[in-house]
Amino acid sequence: MIKVPQQQVPGVFHRRVGDIVVTALSDGYLDGGLDVLRNISQEEARQILIDNCRPARRTPVNAFLVYSGGRLALIETGSGNYLLPTAGKLLANLAAAGVSPADIEAVLLTHMHPDHSAGLTDMTTGKRNFANAELVMHENEPKHWFDDGKMAQASERAKKLYFQAGREQVLPYKDRWRLFKDGEVFPGVTAIPRPGHTPGHTTFLISSGQDQLLIWGDTVHVPEVQTARPEVCMEFDTDADAAAAARRKVFDMVAADRLAITGMHLHFPGFAHLVRRGTAYQLIPEAWEQAP
Repeated sequence: MIKVPQQQVPGVFHRRVGDIVVTALSDGYLDGGLDVLRNISQEEARQILIDNCRPARRTPVNAFLVYSGGRLALIETGSGNYLLPTAGKLLANLAAAGVSPADIEAVLLTHMHPDHSAGLTDMTTGKRNFANAELVMHENEPKHWFDDGKMAQASERAKKLYFQAGREQVLPYKDRWRLFKDGEVFPGVTAIPRPGHTPGHTTFLISSGQDQLLIWGDTVHVPEVQTARPEVCMEFDTDADAAAAARRKVFDMVAADRLAITGMHLHFPGFAHLVRRGTAYQLIPEAWEQAP
């Protein structure tokens, strides 16, 4: 009898950027409602999703390995055990890619939200998942999330998921923090801060020879909606106006320069280009490549 497949192939995809290889790793996805969107009605957002054959809001969660100059970095760590059961797959897909957590020299964070940083540390033991890695992030991230005054002003959900979870995850690495303002943070990886979503939200430009790839972090959370309506923000943006302004700057740059992009919430593996369509934009997914 023919055996019916019971699971999907591993969420791993390699892409070359000059002499650098970037590997997309899926951490899974998060489903949610439309009530977290701002500057758009739920009815309008739902219609955009329907027009794009998306019956509901599904937010992919991605991370990326960067093989550069004989070294290995990981951009983001997924959501660990904080956002189960549909996310938290990063370590399994890392193993499927043939990489041990001990191989990773640096973990680069775009920001300290739980779907990005909550895989840093094992919740049950408090030990680092990436024992040999330094933790590299914008200086404004710990400055904000360790501010007790800011935490006191937050909602109970935000206190738990953002402030408390972030502190729990990064503190085991305190002796290995490397904070930046901008510039090269790993061979071939340049940090370009785009604050708004969080105070230290950062995009990373991968460059080698004539090739470039922008890992744009949380420039979008619901790509179908926010490319059609760039003014749409999220409830959990720290500064919604700044987030919208940053999104437009990134959109304008990558569309004008025809720059390849990927992001943490683009549908896996997420490599694409962005083109202007009047006042809106459209994502054009890259074609599948057999070899990295």
